[in-house]
Amino acid sequence: MEKFTRLTAIAAPMPTENIDTDQIIPARFLKTIQRSGLGKNAFAAQRYDEEGNERPDFVLNQEPYRRAEILITLDNFGCGSSREHAPWALLDFGIRCVIAPSFADIFFNNCFKNGILPIRLPREICEELMEDARMGSNARITVDLERQVVCRPDGTEIPFDVDSFRRHSLLEGLDDIGQTLNHEKSIESFEHTRTTRQPWIPAIKMGAAS
Repeated sequence: MEKFTRLTAIAAPMPTENIDTDQIIPARFLKTIQRSGLGKNAFAAQRYDEEGNERPDFVLNQEPYRRAEILITLDNFGCGSSREHAPWALLDFGIRCVIAPSFADIFFNNCFKNGILPIRLPREICEELMEDARMGSNARITVDLERQVVCRPDGTEIPFDVDSFRRHSLLEGLDDIGQTLNHEKSIESFEHTRTTRQPWIPAIKMGAAS
């Protein structure tokens, strides 16, 4: 998993509540278990018409937001089904951070497992950040995970909270497998001890059943 330390990037404003995982990645694209290749189908219903042509009014089809790495949206982002394909699709599109007033719990947890930083900020702050984002590529937003601040284009810093374990995992680029491999020597030692130890065989008292 790619480390997340400090990101300065274009932010795409998406002022909509209750964006569910079926909107992020429709169910018909869930046949794959590959994490790559889903980005082209992220927000497919909003991005493309019935013939597969781009809808010019959708934010991610517009410049400079085609290159957005930050998504700023409203309440309850990622609600609906628990599909992990949703953060896979966002990450494959290029999104590394989502800022919203609230998230669905499962989606929120899945983001951290896949290298995306979800940040909860008050709604009024999210709306201000969306106004910044509407200024385009000249108004990039910085997300500093080490210092736990979002920096607006005018230099204003907005602090945010993040669980210390999840912060460490993102800073070090550790997913669940990476966390396990950190204990590889201990695991190998335990496995060696377990396989070389004489098996314990309980004594069986022979005789008539009572």
